[in-house]
Amino acid sequence: MSSHVLAIDEGGTGVRAYVFDHDGREIATAYAEIGLSCPRPGWVEHDPLALWERTLAVTRTALERAAIPASALDAIGVANQRASALVWDAETGLPVYPAIGWQDLRTVVRCEELGRRGHLVHPMQSATKYAWTLEHVADARARAAAGRLRFGTIDSWIAWKLSGGACHVTDPSNASCTGIYDFMANRWDETLLDALELPAACLPTIVPTSAICGTTDRAVLGAAVRLAARAGDQQAAMFGQLRTEPGMMKITYGTAAMMDLNVGPSLRLSPHGAFPLVLWGLEDGITYCLEGSAVTAGAAVQWLRDGLGILHDAAESEVLATSIPDSGGVWCVPAFQGLGTPYLDASARALLGGLSRGTGRAEIARAVLEGIAFRCSEVIEALRADSPTAAIDVLRVDGGAARNDFLMQCQADVTGLVIERPVVVDAATLGAAYLAGLATGFWRDRTEVARIWKRDRLFEPRTTAAERAEGLAHWKKRVALARGDT
Repeated sequence: MSSHVLAIDEGGTGVRAYVFDHDGREIATAYAEIGLSCPRPGWVEHDPLALWERTLAVTRTALERAAIPASALDAIGVANQRASALVWDAETGLPVYPAIGWQDLRTVVRCEELGRRGHLVHPMQSATKYAWTLEHVADARARAAAGRLRFGTIDSWIAWKLSGGACHVTDPSNASCTGIYDFMANRWDETLLDALELPAACLPTIVPTSAICGTTDRAVLGAAVRLAARAGDQQAAMFGQLRTEPGMMKITYGTAAMMDLNVGPSLRLSPHGAFPLVLWGLEDGITYCLEGSAVTAGAAVQWLRDGLGILHDAAESEVLATSIPDSGGVWCVPAFQGLGTPYLDASARALLGGLSRGTGRAEIARAVLEGIAFRCSEVIEALRADSPTAAIDVLRVDGGAARNDFLMQCQADVTGLVIERPVVVDAATLGAAYLAGLATGFWRDRTEVARIWKRDRLFEPRTTAAERAEGLAHWKKRVALARGDT
């Protein structure tokens, strides 16, 4: 009898597999790092075969730790880093080139050229990465024309490998991040395909986010398990946080902090620096979102550890921050990789100010965490301005840094919102599990899923409206300095 659901989360630096039971409890998990290489400035690549081998390894390990066979799995769901581009040969099963990561900027000039022709494609999307591969790999274009090559994002590659080559699919949430997706028709954009000379036959079939699309090859896990969900990581996290109604939001604190706003069944554009995407495609149709980002969040804490050497691990930032009553006037604008929403300013640089001879590790750690909270508050305000519904008063959070109580309390204090943290902070994986289980009937409906979602803690704001306004005014001046304004 099928008693569990397995979810796989393909992140930018690692892959994790979780086994959940019918009550939504995490039974077992396994993790492995995913390496990346940067062969030239601005280039980011992954080894697709190593990625698959680690995915298979953590899946098998999670099953072993759960002490269940693969035949006990009702379904598998996959969440993944979005827009990374892979091209592989369907006959040999081998990649023709390393996976080009979503952060890769090698096609900036090509995107500018397309822009002058009226095609809006971003270099961090997949489209021009597929075209670059065809142009730079010997015989690739000829093999594509012959129908031998397959294009796909990480979800497509994993589904293809799990199914033994039987399933070449993606979903609307991932497709909307490629740059060649027609938002109105939920299909590939033929005009852009022609402009990039990409054969439509090489692209995956766009299927619902939550739907059974084949099974695993028995040789892979020892059983035919239904492949029932696939979703971009942020969209999966929205579902894992049950942000299923228009106006609902969440923050995922990772290397960056990603904030998503459910805008419902109609595509909505943002004048405040947020990007329109598909949240998911389900039986009741397409749901859209707006996504904003604070480009540097967890990466700023990593800098304290790896760059300055003042932390032994990320968790120590909370210990240091709570060891003092305030930052002693120290402040930080964590713009290490520019500023995302609402500024979209890639040239901005991080600043650390207010230093004195009394400044120590604790003051700097506290200032960095406070800076992350302020950056997130700006993104939240941008999305709230775009919201199709009334203002929210509760914000759900997930991701590794959501475990940091000081940061969560600071987030509540600078926004004036109640912060709600779930028991399972790896919300993308939980969302992939929910989506897979709903496709197979493992969970009957969203009402049943809502009953098993569990809160860990609420963080209520301790500041007044006047205090928040004063803090924001000081913050805006510091951001202006980071942007070079005088």
